[in-house]
Amino acid sequence: MIQLNHKKIAVYKHSVDLVSEIYLLTRNFPKSETFGLSSQMRRAAVSIISNISEGASRTSTIERIRFYVIARSSLVELDAQVEISLNLDYINSDSTKNLSDLANQVFALLSSMIKT
Repeated sequence: MIQLNHKKIAVYKHSVDLVSEIYLLTRNFPKSETFGLSSQMRRAAVSIISNISEGASRTSTIERIRFYVIARSSLVELDAQVEISLNLDYINSDSTKNLSDLANQVFALLSSMIKT
């Protein structure tokens, strides 16, 4: 892979872990959710890291922040989907502890990056 600077920032590293955590959590979802909630959660998680990567490559501060805002919005979307998954008993609160920690870290880091 290409050695780019965005891979060195903390929010990117935490986002890689977040995507992995979502894939692990959703692999045991009912087969009926393969193209539903499971797929949507995976896409939202991938969207977070994709927008962080794309934003980091922008030279304009306004453009960079716009991508970080989109990444944070995808994280909020993912949070709602996790809540739905909990309500449907597809996952339990014990299994989301690491995910919750990662999501809070990513949200805080993105918020900090957006304010600058």
